[in-house]
Amino acid sequence: MTRASRLHPVLWGGLLSGLFDFCYATGLWALKGVSPVQVWQSVASGLLGQDAFAHGWATGSLGIALHFFITCVMAAVFWFASRRLPWMRQHPWRAGIAYGIGLYVVMTFIVLPLSALPVTQHVYTVAKVTLNLLVHIVVGLIISMAVHRHDRLRPA
Repeated sequence: MTRASRLHPVLWGGLLSGLFDFCYATGLWALKGVSPVQVWQSVASGLLGQDAFAHGWATGSLGIALHFFITCVMAAVFWFASRRLPWMRQHPWRAGIAYGIGLYVVMTFIVLPLSALPVTQHVYTVAKVTLNLLVHIVVGLIISMAVHRHDRLRPA
């Protein structure tokens, strides 16, 4: 398998899941009165801390780039795992759901606490956890389906 054929499902899965999550996050926070630049500065604050909120669209754009980088890494991890675990390719719906749950756990309890995000306390309500879990499951499904579609066109 060529490098380009390995990159194809990773890029599609990462970009499509990133676009879904981008629209979800921007829209959800807009309903709460938060501007798009602030949403994406908050992503950049995971790397830069509170200083991310002082530089307008420069750090907002960095947040967007980081977001899509992260979703492409998520897709790459899924792709590599699916090469080692054939059940992931044989059952893409189950694999996508399981992967989405895993993404939620890793992002919520490992990545965010280790980041420089200025918010140190997170409130976990049933509604918030359910919504975030469902969004991560959709992200996992998008990635899984991108890999599955690629595998159907070019068997592993």
